[in-house]
Amino acid sequence: MSVMPAEVLSCLAITPGSCVVDGTLGGGGHTRLLLEAVGPTGRVIAIDRDPAAIARGAEEMAGSPVRFAQANFRDVPEVLDAVGVGQVDAVLLDVGMSSDQLADRDRGFSFESDGPLDLRFDPTEGEPAWRLVSRLRVETLADLIYEFGEERFSRRIARRIVDARKSAPIHSAREFARLVASAVPRQNPPSRIHPATRTFQALRIAVNEELKSLRIALERIPTRLAPGGRLAVISFHSLEDRLVKEAFRSRQTWECLTRSPLVASDEEIGRNPRSRSAKLRVASRRPPVG
Repeated sequence: MSVMPAEVLSCLAITPGSCVVDGTLGGGGHTRLLLEAVGPTGRVIAIDRDPAAIARGAEEMAGSPVRFAQANFRDVPEVLDAVGVGQVDAVLLDVGMSSDQLADRDRGFSFESDGPLDLRFDPTEGEPAWRLVSRLRVETLADLIYEFGEERFSRRIARRIVDARKSAPIHSAREFARLVASAVPRQNPPSRIHPATRTFQALRIAVNEELKSLRIALERIPTRLAPGGRLAVISFHSLEDRLVKEAFRSRQTWECLTRSPLVASDEEIGRNPRSRSAKLRVASRRPPVG
């Protein structure tokens, strides 16, 4: 289910015939909205790191004027070169995890998954999370969980992980979630957020180099946006949102159109709890100087 669909379409101000990029295809919800907005004379380029998302999107939207590319959104310029497009009118990045990935029991995104603690968007790239937690020193692991997960119990969690792996390797997501939860003090009243949420977030960010990719994308996407073209970014935690906010402060490159981030309505949160933490920021590309 796409997050803040009405807000995205309104902020991007897409007109029929536009050429737009959906840098995070996921389940395809936003791509379909963009496709409808550009009309039969427009063009949509849909990108995702996850080969399963690309395969599913290509099958479900076969016959539509969408070009699919398995790639990191930081490589938008290369993707556009490959399809013969110079500049585009709008780019959308929804940098959260898709519901399809969460439902995939074999990749470890769910706390209840008996599959391996993998957490990679592209299973062919990088190091799976289970291998990361099996080799990092306790201090390094604690720093990673604190920096990328903003988890205040990071040192307790890291010590528990290192102690547990001395007896047996940690492999499944369910096993890891229970281990992390055992290291976090119980709250009264209980939090609605699973105690392993921040640690899973930290590992996912680390294995996918998510913040690095977003930082590079924010630097490179303006070079392929037409003057007046818009970039919309939906983020789901403060680390991502901070990067977007700082990038949009560049008056030489951007005219920020959202002084404060837009958030989902209560009605949408009721339909789609995932949207509760979403923040949408939008900026317009200023004409290059000189």
